Amino acid sequence: MSERRPTGGSRFLYDSFDATAARIEANERVAEERWAALEYRLGQIETALDRLERRLWLGVYGAAAFLVAQGAEALIGVLGK
Repeated sequence: MSERRPTGGSRFLYDSFDATAARIEANERVAEERWAALEYRLGQIETALDRLERRLWLGVYGAAAFLVAQGAEALIGVLGK
């Protein structure tokens, strides 16, 4: 049969303290928090890179539109004479 434990008081009075298990659990919690912080930071970096990419494409399209407008203006000038 199983051993009966006292029902009153703190469980810490009756359970033995396993320092190794507590240290491992603490290290696991720290590792989880670091991983969560890393994922958060990587998400921020990815968002910033997406915004930068949009700005670069806007610049490329702007330059292309300028060149097309200059070409159209030159073509109209040549055909208009």
